[in-house]
Amino acid sequence: MTQNKKTPEQQQEELRQEELKQNSGGNVNDAMRRAETGGLAELAGSLGWKGLGILLLVIFVVGFVVAFFIK
Repeated sequence: MTQNKKTPEQQQEELRQEELKQNSGGNVNDAMRRAETGGLAELAGSLGWKGLGILLLVIFVVGFVVAFFIK
């Protein structure tokens, strides 16, 4: 009889993934708070592909505006 024992880290990650699926509206707020102390991978993972695309678009637009006004 082998029991499927999970480490606390695995259990925490599973709970986090379930919460992200159930509360999609709060993901952006959580991602921004997590970005203050977490890594880029956590930010990208919590935003999803649409949120990450919007974030990258905003970064490019801001960079273009800054570069335009500096010249």
